[in-house]
Amino acid sequence: MSISIDAYTPTEVINFVARAGIVKGNTRLDKVFLSSVSAGCLLALACGTALSTNTSTWFQENAPGLIRTISALVFPYGLCMIILTGADLCTGSFMFTTVAALQRQLPWWKMLLHWFITFWGNLCGSLFMVAIIFGYGEIFSTDPYKSEVISFATKKQVTPHFQQIFLRGIGCNWLVCLACFFALQGRDLASKIMGIWWPIFAFVSLGFDHVVANMTFIPLAIWLDAPEITVGLYVWKGIIPTLLGNIVGGGLFVGTYYWYMYLLQGESISLAGLRRQGMAAASMTETATPATAGGKDDVEAMAGAVSP
Repeated sequence: MSISIDAYTPTEVINFVARAGIVKGNTRLDKVFLSSVSAGCLLALACGTALSTNTSTWFQENAPGLIRTISALVFPYGLCMIILTGADLCTGSFMFTTVAALQRQLPWWKMLLHWFITFWGNLCGSLFMVAIIFGYGEIFSTDPYKSEVISFATKKQVTPHFQQIFLRGIGCNWLVCLACFFALQGRDLASKIMGIWWPIFAFVSLGFDHVVANMTFIPLAIWLDAPEITVGLYVWKGIIPTLLGNIVGGGLFVGTYYWYMYLLQGESISLAGLRRQGMAAASMTETATPATAGGKDDVEAMAGAVSP
């Protein structure tokens, strides 16, 4: 068994993103809705694990950064399940359908409709988990878990200002859509999981805001009678700024940027592209004259990756 770091080039990946956006944007709306309900449920499971992991009085008092890092390490399994099962997360749609629309392969109204359906499907799935599984299942109904849920949501909703949540939303979906990008870039299951894991770890460890994750974190605190959080506050500071920030982070910072770099007016040079070309050239040379094969290191040296 051999280990390879070969992957699809960024140009190939953004083409995959455009194709996926076309498929997603043209899928029957009932299937889009059910797929997004599933995504909301799966991400809610990861949110529950993150809250459970955070529930440690000693760590919260003596090493809050460390426990947030540990929690961030386990949270990415939610997006892994979503991507590997093909479920629809509205934050991922902000990248996929934007690229398809920029390529003029998907009407803008279909892009917006897909965003609308996936948002409400994610919300339904998240609220199902909050009320039925976590709520009536009484997963977080007793301390210290109840206290952690309320404390976590209060720090997310009550303390920061509107514009701070908006900026955190940009950072969050920038990383989430990069995770989707890397998932497409990997050629095997292990590579896809690794590609997903680290950007999601980054956004959770930095305390960024994800609109679908908030669909679990904040309603669960409301269910548990958090004293300072209301439905109105959740809509004003948990949905609106986070959603707008996520749209900018995914649609502009990832989707539009990589479309501009690699699809608008042809392909740009990248180290990944040089590596693929070098491996293909080396393979052809070895077949013809093995003694004079160049190999991929020569190509990478030209790009400044290794010393000649």
